[in-house]
Amino acid sequence: MEKRNPIILIHGLWNTSSIFSSITSKLDDIGIEYFAPTLKHSYGMTSIIDLTNILNKLILEKYGLEKELDILGFSMGGIIGRYWIQKLNGYKRTRRFISIGSPHKGTLIAQIVPKYPFRGISEMKINSNLLRELAKNDFFLNDIECINFFTFWDLMVFPGWWTNLNFGKKISVKVYKHRNLVRNKYVVDKIISVITM
Repeated sequence: MEKRNPIILIHGLWNTSSIFSSITSKLDDIGIEYFAPTLKHSYGMTSIIDLTNILNKLILEKYGLEKELDILGFSMGGIIGRYWIQKLNGYKRTRRFISIGSPHKGTLIAQIVPKYPFRGISEMKINSNLLRELAKNDFFLNDIECINFFTFWDLMVFPGWWTNLNFGKKISVKVYKHRNLVRNKYVVDKIISVITM
């Protein structure tokens, strides 16, 4: 079997890495290495920048500076993954970036949350400084295969199509709960087929 890159799985707010259990059991079956650390979001009080720095330290400890990786981020995890790629030189070693229900253009849900003490959530507001900064540096994703999964019925990242980057492949799936984007059997099978492409 062709040797595949290890895949970094980055969970979202109010989740732990166990949210990926349906995906990781299939990755175990087909022998693809993954790394799924649990990051402490502190209910959205921890900044995305701080979470990315923690993730970077964990990646460096496990894989060093050069090993090529694939990145998969669910919800806020997709923003953390994107920040790592664009701001912490991850673009130099990332082949594929899969984001699933990630608020790349912000979410209306975050608009009602105060900046203090919920810094992490407020960074997902529409036109937040962090999202504007990432949009300005999108060229770092030019040589990376980007794939966006989303549902039009997403009530957590709303409106659902705002989860998409302006480029890359967009895959619409019919699920009704945000977490089902990584739990629903049909969607998980589609995600696995993308990972194994």
